[in-house]
Amino acid sequence: MTQTSNRFFDEIGRLMNDAAGAAQGVKREEFEAAKEMARLAREENEALKARISALEAKLGVSSPAPDSGSMKTDG
Repeated sequence: MTQTSNRFFDEIGRLMNDAAGAAQGVKREEFEAAKEMARLAREENEALKARISALEAKLGVSSPAPDSGSMKTDG
């Protein structure tokens, strides 16, 4: 009976290792997908910035400085 239960636990251990490996692969795929989405968003953001700059140049309007805005604090 000892040999049978050892095989049983060996199989359970192998199944758990396989499941852990599969879960890690899924997490990696999700990370890669999120990384790709961020890259595409950055590219789109840069393209939109260029379009806005071109439109502003066409209209003769200048962009506000990146640091300016309503987030000023007074003492």
